[in-house]
Amino acid sequence: MIELIVSGLLLLIVGIVAGIVIRAIVVEKGFDKAQTQAKKIVDDAIKNAEQNKKQSLLETKQEIHNLRKDFDEEIKERKKEISNQENKLFQREKVLDNRAVNLDKRESNIDRKEESIEQKKRSLEDKNSKLDRLIEEQNEKLESIAGYTSDEAKELIFKRVESEMSQEIAQFIKEEEEKAKNEVDKKSKQLMASAMQKYAQDVTSEGTVSVVSLPNDDMKGRIIGREGRNIRTIEALTGVDLIIDDTPEAVVLSGFDPVRREIAKRSLEALVSDGRIHPGRIEEVVEKMREEVDRFIRDKGEEAVFEVGIGKIHPDLVKLLGRLHFRTSYGQNVLQHSIECAFLAGKLAAEIGEDEILARRAALLHDIGKAVDHEVEGSHVEIGENTAARYKEPKAVLDAIRSHHGEVEAETLIGVLVAASDALSAARPGARSESLDNYIKRLEQLESVSSKHEGVEQAYAIQAGREVRVLVKPDKVDDTLAHKLARDIKADIEKQLSYPGTIKVTVIRETRAQDVAK
Repeated sequence: MIELIVSGLLLLIVGIVAGIVIRAIVVEKGFDKAQTQAKKIVDDAIKNAEQNKKQSLLETKQEIHNLRKDFDEEIKERKKEISNQENKLFQREKVLDNRAVNLDKRESNIDRKEESIEQKKRSLEDKNSKLDRLIEEQNEKLESIAGYTSDEAKELIFKRVESEMSQEIAQFIKEEEEKAKNEVDKKSKQLMASAMQKYAQDVTSEGTVSVVSLPNDDMKGRIIGREGRNIRTIEALTGVDLIIDDTPEAVVLSGFDPVRREIAKRSLEALVSDGRIHPGRIEEVVEKMREEVDRFIRDKGEEAVFEVGIGKIHPDLVKLLGRLHFRTSYGQNVLQHSIECAFLAGKLAAEIGEDEILARRAALLHDIGKAVDHEVEGSHVEIGENTAARYKEPKAVLDAIRSHHGEVEAETLIGVLVAASDALSAARPGARSESLDNYIKRLEQLESVSSKHEGVEQAYAIQAGREVRVLVKPDKVDDTLAHKLARDIKADIEKQLSYPGTIKVTVIRETRAQDVAK
């Protein structure tokens, strides 16, 4: 019995030991398997990290390459623009050198003429001294014969001559004016065309900056952007320089092309109003504003053609006319100036029996070259003539464009009329800027010169100084002397004053009789 118990215990102990050994073996195998799986997971993670690292490096290198390419293109465009500006400056310097040479030649000729005049002056002085001696001798003989002194004789003669000649001179002037009026119908066309052509003046351009107002100075930093990326994007897309200085709440846009400045101005105003300023948004806004300005330009051109009433015109010329809306000359809008010229030329053509529609067409297109003179080499006259010829405009239109500044002789009467209308539009009161002080001083001088003459009661400058009306005393100035007084005042104005255009002198003689009925 005891042996059986001992045998059972031994078997039990052996089973327990065998179970423990078997369990240890199983656990060890599971640990090895887990360790193998963990190692595999770590190896896969390391492999994926290496792949992600390589992909990030490739993307970074590609982005650096793209940025460098954009920067190189921007630098290339800037260099090209600078080169164009240098070429223009070289051409202008060449023109100035030629003018300097011509001025030196002219100065040399003037010196020679002055020397010749001085010699003639000395000769005349010698002759005058001899004449003075002869006159003194003759006066002494006359005084001894007549019994009058020279002063008494002069006074007597002058009074008699003045009394007789004043009436004769006034009558002669009146007769000559009547004679001229009788012949005016026969020579009206030639005289009008000649006078209009001589009246032409030059027109120049001005203004290369625009200003955009900001709500506050903090907006300047947002416009510049991080490391200047926003301002570089705006300048690259619009071709306009942004000047951000100490000026409070304002940014200055500088550029020679007024259309580019307008696109940049509208784009910057839209960005400031929206508040979202970054390269992507800038590209979107600039493209939108470019289309908007293009539509605005075409609408302006179509409005001008419709207002003037010249019929069909090539769409490209319509667009160029619209671009003139952004050009100014001495403060005068060039498109509005062209429209004014068209109406003036049309009226003049109708008065002298020429083609009114053709005259309007030529006057409307006479400054078309100014729409692209910042982009094409040459003067606006040459550019305008070539542009009009490319779109098959009539010969009279080409002649008007070529001759409207008087650099060449006009071949057609339409060309003369356009030159005259160009000068008249520029010279009308208020068309171009003039200093207020100079304007007031000129009117005061005009009235002062007119009031100094004997018999004048009052003088008024009207029509912005284009006319002076003189009221005379009827008991001292009769109808015939009024003509002579107008001529005398005209001569004094031409001699003493400096003024643009012409001044009309009107002398008014009025007699009033009054009584009271009781």
